[in-house]
Amino acid sequence: MVHMSTPEAARPPDDTGRQIMIVAGEASGDLHGAHLVQAMRELEPGLRFCGLGGRELKAAGVEILYDAARLAVVGLTEVISHLGDLLAARRVLLKRMRERQPALLILIDFPDFNLLLAAKAKKLGIPVFYYISPQVWAWRSGRVRKIGRLADRIGVILPFEQEFYHRRGVQVDFVGHPLMDSVHATMSRDEFLAGRSIDPDKVVVGLLPGSRKKEIISLLPPFLAAARLLTERSGQNFVFLLPRASTISPELLEENGVGRYRDSLDLRVIDEKRYDLMAACDAVVAASGTVTLELAILGVPTVVTYRFSPRTYHLGRLLIKLQWFSLVNLIAGRTVIPELLQAQVTPDNIARELRVLLEDREARATMLRGLAEVREKLGGPGASRRAARIALNIAKR
Repeated sequence: MVHMSTPEAARPPDDTGRQIMIVAGEASGDLHGAHLVQAMRELEPGLRFCGLGGRELKAAGVEILYDAARLAVVGLTEVISHLGDLLAARRVLLKRMRERQPALLILIDFPDFNLLLAAKAKKLGIPVFYYISPQVWAWRSGRVRKIGRLADRIGVILPFEQEFYHRRGVQVDFVGHPLMDSVHATMSRDEFLAGRSIDPDKVVVGLLPGSRKKEIISLLPPFLAAARLLTERSGQNFVFLLPRASTISPELLEENGVGRYRDSLDLRVIDEKRYDLMAACDAVVAASGTVTLELAILGVPTVVTYRFSPRTYHLGRLLIKLQWFSLVNLIAGRTVIPELLQAQVTPDNIARELRVLLEDREARATMLRGLAEVREKLGGPGASRRAARIALNIAKR
C-alpha cells in the first residue's frame, strides 16, 4: 500500500551513495535490523546506512547516530526516566533527515518514537518501510490505521499479525520470522558438554533470566532457589547452565545469588555459544521475550516467567487484554508452554513445572509437538531477504 504525500522540501542531490536510515530502539530490533542490512547489501552492495541502533547494527556497518542502549526501557512507567535521551535521539535523527534525506526510512518496532519519525518523513517525501510492526494486537490497536497511513509498506513477522491488520483494512506483508535464519546450534549436545567438562549423563537445565539488569535482580534469585529445590526433590544429577549476556556484569550475577548457590549447585556461568547452550538443555526456565521463540525453534521444553514493577503490571492489566503473555502461546493460540507471571514466579512453582517437563514423558512429548507447530508457523528461512526486497523496491520508487 503506497500513500502519496507532498514533500516539505526538495530532496538534495546525494553524492555519497544511496543512503538508508534505519531505527531500532531495542536489542531484538537491533539484531533483526542487522540481518536486514546484510540482506539489503547482498542485493545492492553500494548502499550506505545510518540511524539509531546498538552493537549489532554498528557491526553491520551502520553509522550509529545515537546509541539505542541509552533508550532501553522495560514497562510503561520507565519511559519517563529516559525522556531526555528519547528527545535527544529524535532531534539527532530529524536533523540528519532534513540535512541529507535518505532514500528510505526503515522503522523497527519502538512505536511511539518511530511513529513521530514516520510522520516527519512523510512530510519530507521520504518513503517509510515499517519492518517488524509494533505489537498493536496486544494494546492500543487503534494505532493500526495510523501505521497504515504513515508507512508505504508494513512487514510483519508473526503469523497472526497479517490477519489482524487485514480485519482493520490495512494490508501488510508477512515475511516470516528472521530468527528462522539465525537460530541454530553449531555443535551436538555431547560436543558442547564435552567442551565444558560436563558429564553427558547429567540432566542439564538452563536458567535464562534475561539480559537486562532489572530482569536479573527480579528473576535470577527465584531461578536459583528453584534449582536447589529441584535438586533436593528430584534426586537426579543436575547441572545448571546460566548464560551471561554482554550487558550483564559477572558482579551483578554474584550479587543476585550466584555466589550464594555456587557451593550447593553444579552451576556453570557461560559467556558464549548461547544457542549451543540452549540446545544442550533438557529443559529451561526463561524470562518472557524473544528467547522463548529461540527455544521453540531449537525444540527445548520451556517454562516462561516474568515480573513487572507493580505499577507497570497494574497499568498493563487495564490496557492489555491477552489470554497469554508469551509469544509461543500467542502464536500457537493455546497453552504450549507453562506461564508464571508476577506472584506466580516462586521457586516452588518453577521447580514443579520443571519436574513435569523432565519426568513426565507424555507432558514432555506434548510440548515438543506444540513447539514444532509453532516453528512451522514462523515461516521458512529467508525472512530478512524477503524484507530486503520489499525495502529496496520502496526505495527505488
